Amino acid sequence: MGKELLSAAAGETLLLLGNEAIARGALEGGVRFVTCYPGTPSSEVPDTFFRLSQGAPYYFEYSVNEKVALEVGGGAALAGLPTLVTMKHVGVNVAADPLMTLAYVSAPGGLVLLSADDPGCHSSQNEQDNRIYARLGGLPCFEPATAQECKDMARDALLLSRRIENPVLLRTTTRVNHVRGPVTVGEMPTTPAEKPFAKDPARFVPLPASARVMHARLLALLDGLRAEADASPYNIESGAGDTGFIASGVSRNYLADVLEEDGLTGTVRVLELGMTYPLPENRIADFLGSCQKVLIVEELEPVLETEIRALAQARGIAVEICGKSEHLPRRGEFSTANVRQAVRTFLGRPAATVETLAVPNDLPRRPPNLCAGCPHRAAYYAVREVYGDTAVYSSDIGCYTLGFLPPFRAADFLLCMGSSISTGAGFARASGKPVVAFIGDSTFFHSGITGLIDAVAYNHDILIVILDNRTTAMTGHQPNPGVDTTIFGDNPNPVDLMALIRACGVEPVKVNPLNHKATLAALTDLSQKHGPRVLVAEYPCPIHARRVGQAKKTLPARVAGDPAACLTVRDNLACPAFAMVDGVFSINAEQCDGCMFCVQLSPDLKPGKKEAK
Repeated sequence: MGKELLSAAAGETLLLLGNEAIARGALEGGVRFVTCYPGTPSSEVPDTFFRLSQGAPYYFEYSVNEKVALEVGGGAALAGLPTLVTMKHVGVNVAADPLMTLAYVSAPGGLVLLSADDPGCHSSQNEQDNRIYARLGGLPCFEPATAQECKDMARDALLLSRRIENPVLLRTTTRVNHVRGPVTVGEMPTTPAEKPFAKDPARFVPLPASARVMHARLLALLDGLRAEADASPYNIESGAGDTGFIASGVSRNYLADVLEEDGLTGTVRVLELGMTYPLPENRIADFLGSCQKVLIVEELEPVLETEIRALAQARGIAVEICGKSEHLPRRGEFSTANVRQAVRTFLGRPAATVETLAVPNDLPRRPPNLCAGCPHRAAYYAVREVYGDTAVYSSDIGCYTLGFLPPFRAADFLLCMGSSISTGAGFARASGKPVVAFIGDSTFFHSGITGLIDAVAYNHDILIVILDNRTTAMTGHQPNPGVDTTIFGDNPNPVDLMALIRACGVEPVKVNPLNHKATLAALTDLSQKHGPRVLVAEYPCPIHARRVGQAKKTLPARVAGDPAACLTVRDNLACPAFAMVDGVFSINAEQCDGCMFCVQLSPDLKPGKKEAK
């Protein structure tokens, strides 16, 4: 979706991804400042703002990490600008320090934090439920279920935040971020009225004496918002009878599908919650009072269930409340299948028959793999040649996490973004074993720098391999502080990675990992030294290089040699361009990037003959 997001007139209907709809909603809410750290499933929101940013009425940046994104955005909101900050759910952990205080300090211009949660761990290391952050930080919370609601709630969350001068949480999940549906757009606003900053240290500087007052203000604000939650158009009641269902987020869709398909629509009561915090207590209490039993349908943690049980007890409402412990799982994504089972069991109906899967279980598996021509493959191969199984490999978040698979087996533990250096250093100190830590260039800028400084300060014995592919590849090739080129051309202010490492106290060694001989020599030399050492394996991601017009000219995909010998190279590299055709080793010319790394590994592989078809 291009300029239509900016130019579409009120009343037009666009077919939008949920994330694109969030961008349009923020624009309708008057957003003037957007910061982020990209992370699936949130990435398309900032990517959309980035593509539209030339001449657009807002400022945009890919911040160095989520904490910085929220702090920069918080500063803009303090200066009076309507602000959107986006990240995935684990990114909120990185931003939690300023987030907890920002709710005390306030955001006069308005600030919406998009937390894109990932039930089922589609692209994440955990499936935490960030509705809990709304409770922890005192943030009003919206949970859209459709592309239309993504647009409407993003707009209304920003307008609410600007009105109450406090941050608001927009909590989505993977299915909602990536749903595609019709969205009727609204008016694009004129420039919002200015809110010039007026110095008021007692309001904006949370010294202990001031913070106590700020906390009281925040609690009073939340109490006042309960009436708004009760009246919110996003909290919708339907149906009749004395059996009820309360659902939030994408679970509302699964429940609606099940009720319709089983012929139950209208015969049971349903309360859909779109504004879930502050809890619309009076609305829920009235609903509970009209039911004999209620099933709470929510993914992940029993957040609403716990609060609704407490509400019923406090108000003396005699109603049976069921949820996670009786009918629904506490982990993973919901589906119409498991919601149907829960609904039928709850209603005392026969269990549902096993549904036929849309995708058969017996299809060939496609394990995740590094792309053909990826320089990380060459780096892993060389490291394994030098260290083999004697080293312990500390991994990090990025494309290179795929090094955990055979044949490389170059990931023994991983915690979070930027943890490979710090965790690896601690392991090396505790065990006395050789440790190699892998981290990408974007991840190093994100949160690896402090780990390197710590390794220098305490002389940890660790080899750090920075896999610099000149982009943030895993989440969609967004720029990072060290890139040379973006889709808009040359980066005028790249950060010098080598100089930064030197400033931390280490003299780094840089190699082109596709030059196997030079990489092997550098690793061999570094393996004989002690203390913190850094190898920068720099070569651009071939996919990104093609996108920005910087792809280097390489030999076409050609191979000749003994098929039996070639199989050894195939098994040691696991390049997806390798193939077996009629029992003979070959190279798939459509996939091969022409990097010729495989040719360097075996005298039986040579460029020069036409590739097999």
